[in-house]
Amino acid sequence: MQKILTIIGARPQFIKASVVSRAIQQTEGIEEIMLHTGQHFDANMSDIFFNQLNIPRPDFQLDIHGGSHGEMTGRMLAEIEQALLDHKPDRVLVYGDTNSTLAGALAAAKLHIPVAHVEAGLRSFNMQMPEEINRILTDQISDLLFCPTGTAVQNLNNEGFANKPVQVLQVGDVMQDAALLFAEKAAAPAGDLPEGFILATLHRAENTDNPERLAAIVTALNEINASLAPVVLPLHPRTRKLIAQHGLELNVHLIDPVGYFEMVWLLDHCELVLTDSGGVQKEAFFFGKACVTLRDQTEWVELVEIGANELVGADRKNITYAASCNIGRRVQDKAQLYGGGKAAERIVSELVKAGV
Repeated sequence: MQKILTIIGARPQFIKASVVSRAIQQTEGIEEIMLHTGQHFDANMSDIFFNQLNIPRPDFQLDIHGGSHGEMTGRMLAEIEQALLDHKPDRVLVYGDTNSTLAGALAAAKLHIPVAHVEAGLRSFNMQMPEEINRILTDQISDLLFCPTGTAVQNLNNEGFANKPVQVLQVGDVMQDAALLFAEKAAAPAGDLPEGFILATLHRAENTDNPERLAAIVTALNEINASLAPVVLPLHPRTRKLIAQHGLELNVHLIDPVGYFEMVWLLDHCELVLTDSGGVQKEAFFFGKACVTLRDQTEWVELVEIGANELVGADRKNITYAASCNIGRRVQDKAQLYGGGKAAERIVSELVKAGV
């Protein structure tokens, strides 16, 4: 029996883990232990996902959140290490690019426990992003690198991974698995929502921690809401706090953070997506919606290349113009860019093959 310890801590990781854990449960020869770092601690950002997605309740709940990146990662590293020493898993499985991802991979590597990284090979080529540092370092200490796209595989080949004693595997994107699996459970958020709305998300540190970028984005969202279509924005508590600190005012339809099924409903019913989230860029594509990305780079370059996604940075004029050009536009996944919903199945198959 192969024992895998899965480390999660942030909203997108709950969703990714839900489909892989489901596949593990349907496979003989693998036991999964779940560790939740607590990086997302708000009930709407954490507990609700376990309830909705039927993820097994974590065996460990570290309740580590807040503080600087270094402080948070260091605290996680120490406590994850102790969990690994206590339970001696054969492999550690990590997702994405958060502080939880890096801490889990590093703790395992220090104890010579093999690491599998889901969403390996993604690159924004912006080292100012903490996520870029996390994903690069995690790839370097993983031996099973599960890439969602051919672009991700090429990124690793460009960095010399083809000459390392590791496996680089293109398996598809588990987020598409989740979108297809859970779409039928989608439910509208509580309260009245405007018709013909644009869905926006805003949380990336490169935007929220830069007063000029934040002000430009807020201004653009207000203008779009006033002149183009109502903007529905589920607002993260941290972003809400920063907007208030800088004396900015959002004149859009604000709602509290939502569960995954509510987010799926919003994506399915909106006319356009405006986001600085990596995951939401793809989710928009899964539901056939054009996306305007409020960043200077993206890991999902293939979406830009096929015209499904437009990068506009934090420029007010570019944001408003792109929104006016893309509202109501539909996109199609003709080439099955993200694996067609079979990524989790492929990942678990490869975990079984790898043994320890």
